Order: sequence, then C-alpha cells, then structure tokens
Amino acid sequence: MTDYDTDAPLKAIRRLLLESNGLITIAFRRTYIERAIGNHMTDLTDRSPYDITDQWLTSPWSHIEPAMAFQLGLPILILRERGVIADGILEKGVLGLYMPEFDADMPTSQYFQSPEWRDLIWKWEGQARQVVETKGNPPKLY
Repeated sequence: MTDYDTDAPLKAIRRLLLESNGLITIAFRRTYIERAIGNHMTDLTDRSPYDITDQWLTSPWSHIEPAMAFQLGLPILILRERGVIADGILEKGVLGLYMPEFDADMPTSQYFQSPEWRDLIWKWEGQARQVVETKGNPPKLY
C-alpha cells in the first residue's frame, strides 16, 4: 500500500508533509537546454533577455514540495545539482537558507564527508527535532 494519491497528488503531498518533521529535496538535472534565451520577446522592461544555453531544469516537484513544506513551517534542506538553473524556489535567498550545489559526477562519499554537509545536516536535523518537540505542545494564542 502507498500513501500516494494518483487522483490528487498535491493533496497526497500535503498529507505526507503534515505527517513529516522536515523535508530534504534533491534537485537533479532533468531537462537539458541546448540553446535558449530567457525572457525572449516579452513586454517586461525590467529584465533583459538572458542566455540559458547548456543548462538544466529540474523536476517541477523540486519547487512544489519545498514551497508546500515552507507554508507548513517545516525545516527544508535543498541540494541542487550543478548545472540546474537556480530559479524559483532554487534561487539563493528565496527560503533564506544556504542551498548547496553538488556535482553528481563526484563520489557521493566525498560530499557526505565534507564539513559543509556535516554542518548542513546537523542544522537541519536540529530544526526537525524542534518540530517533533513543538508538535507535542498545545497551540499558543500569542
């Protein structure tokens, strides 16, 4: 049996997130952009066209699920594969937290043994533990 609802995936994701204490998302490369221009021929005057040649898009779920977790106040850790365009929720500073970029061609053990990873996962784990503690408390009016 699965918790996933094929008729309404957003509803199923919300249900799973309500049962969770945090979210880790890995934004892998999914769609390759050989040659393209962003903001091409639009009426927006505040942005110039920009080159997005030889870059990658990730799954839309790498944007949707963290956004939903954010709305619930869950701790979020997002890892973005090198080459994936940093837009939407993947833009630096959108969530107000550090978002590491990793190289999938490198051995995973190399990154998982790094001080950067240890510091990130330690901080995220502490936040998730706080969610566990807080979920047991009655709601506060002020």
